[in-house]
Amino acid sequence: MKIRPAKVTDVKEMHKLVEFYADNKEMLHRSLNSIYENIQEYVVMENEDGKIAACGALHVAWEDLAEIKALAVSEKYKGLGIGRKIVQKLQKNAADLGIGKVFALSFKPEFFIKLGYKVIPKETLPHKIWSECINCHLFPDCGEVPLLISINKKT
Repeated sequence: MKIRPAKVTDVKEMHKLVEFYADNKEMLHRSLNSIYENIQEYVVMENEDGKIAACGALHVAWEDLAEIKALAVSEKYKGLGIGRKIVQKLQKNAADLGIGKVFALSFKPEFFIKLGYKVIPKETLPHKIWSECINCHLFPDCGEVPLLISINKKT
């Protein structure tokens, strides 16, 4: 299996993966339009047949801050460390961009804590981050936990 940048031909499969978890209230919904518009932020992991086993996105939020979004692993591949590999790839992408801090908003903070993220007060994140939240049907009390990790950025 290999991680690669997402392509527009992957979007429908990625959308199904994300929506599976969103329908189970484990992540927020992402529209097809949103995934297409932000395709350059996404990476996917392909299985041996070229099918999408996992996806995730890195969204630059500010000068030294990026967010991991839409991290989803196919049920068939859960427990194999694929989510961790996607996160590590996205963190490397952030470092390559010169970004030193990565955060996630998660309904499953334990996953990120195992990867070295620390729970932080949401008020410490820039207000700009919450623009997506305002349009969410779960706002203001969705239950997502903000987590942050500092990484070694490339200069």
